[in-house]
Amino acid sequence: MSEVTYTAVATSTAEGRNGGRAVSDDGALDVALAVPKELGGAGGATNPEQLFAAGWASCFVGAVRRVAAEKKVRPTDLAVVAEITLHHDTVASDFKLSAVLHLEASGVDQATADELVRGAHQLCPYSKATRGNIEVTLDATVA
Repeated sequence: MSEVTYTAVATSTAEGRNGGRAVSDDGALDVALAVPKELGGAGGATNPEQLFAAGWASCFVGAVRRVAAEKKVRPTDLAVVAEITLHHDTVASDFKLSAVLHLEASGVDQATADELVRGAHQLCPYSKATRGNIEVTLDATVA
C-alpha cells in the first residue's frame, strides 16, 4: 500500500440526497442536499451527482496540468466540464452513472489537447477509481 497523502472526511445526515446535509470534518464543506427537480424533487440545493462532477472536474484539470508539464506544453487557459448522468433501469430497479469529461484549452493545438485529456484520464484518481465501472466519454476543444 502507498503512503497516505490526505484523507477527506465528510458526513451525510438525515435523508441524504432528500433534504439532508453533507458536512466535512473541517467545516469547509457544508451543503444542503435535495433531489433535483428533474427527478421529481424540490431542487434548490446540491445533490451527489453535482458534488461528484465538481470533484472529478477539479481533480481532472489538475491532472491535465501535470500531463502538460510533463509534455513541456503550456496551455494558457484550461477548464474541465464534467457531466455526471444518473441512469435508472426501471426493469432491474437499478441505478448507475455515466460521465462526460470535456477539456476546454487554449494555447495548444487540437492534437495536443486530445493527448492531454487522454493522459489526464490515465493519471486522475477519479478516473482510476471509476475505470471499468462507468461509461466515460472524453473530448477536448481548443479556443
